[in-house]
Amino acid sequence: MTLPSRTLNRAVASGVAVLLTAALATACSGSSTGSAAVPGATRAADKGDSAFLDHLLAEEKPADADLLRASPTATAIKKRGTLVVGGTQTAALFSLLNPNTGKVDGFDAALSQLLAKYIIGTARTKLVNVTAATREALLKNHSVDTVFATYTITPERSKIVGFAGPYYEDGLAIEVKRDNTAITSLKDLAGKTVTTESGSTAATTLKAKVPSAQIQLFDTNTECLQALIQGRADAYVLDQGVLAGNAVGNSEVKVLAEKFSDEPYGIGLPLDQPDFKKFVNDWLGKIEADGTWAKVWKQTIGTTVPGPAPTPPRIG
Repeated sequence: MTLPSRTLNRAVASGVAVLLTAALATACSGSSTGSAAVPGATRAADKGDSAFLDHLLAEEKPADADLLRASPTATAIKKRGTLVVGGTQTAALFSLLNPNTGKVDGFDAALSQLLAKYIIGTARTKLVNVTAATREALLKNHSVDTVFATYTITPERSKIVGFAGPYYEDGLAIEVKRDNTAITSLKDLAGKTVTTESGSTAATTLKAKVPSAQIQLFDTNTECLQALIQGRADAYVLDQGVLAGNAVGNSEVKVLAEKFSDEPYGIGLPLDQPDFKKFVNDWLGKIEADGTWAKVWKQTIGTTVPGPAPTPPRIG
């Protein structure tokens, strides 16, 4: 299986310059308070990219009536007319608020719209901001229908979350200020102050691999990145794809090539809706088989990572 994170490793290692173009925008995004732009990250408005998404959404056929009937959850969402998506507005490449359009761009954002089109017949979504610490609670109390937020599948989380997928695979890596030459690998984090998101897998992995690291927790990617840039932390550890997104348009930070974990991303679903998990997994299989997944990857993550789209991880 070809992993997107391995391709990203090669891109970072070779010093490939990253340039993020505006790619995909949500057709309708609800807003929550507390969102903030990633420091230094910018997106350029591009009518061609909007046309690309419009074309993909036009090609996405709604689910057959028989498939909808087999999923009471999907049927209820269709009747409501809006897919409520737990996501973020601060993860470049995956789900980032575009200040020029007021919409959210990226791989996760685009997939959520495609799922909405498949269920409802139109790409109508409402975005509810989530953090790594709030995702499970929002799914459990049905405040959101699904979570698209670089959400790593783990055995512990799978006891309370009904993951569809995995639909992407990444790995933990290290981000430092560009002029930092003292930290070049995981072992160099010993005794250092390392920031990461509370509720993420990074904190647990860091404690196991570098026990002497002083872990500094924040709720969002933006807060972690600010701590690094302001010198309150020596390094930032999180998924390599998210860190690479931070480096887009931000000359103050760089991502190290080393990846030291495997992070399979799942689409978070309420555990008590197995019918919806099957429905979403079937949809994932369809968009991977017909090439839609690869097209979305190239227009988002692929704007930074060179080469052809990788093979998606095996569903289930």
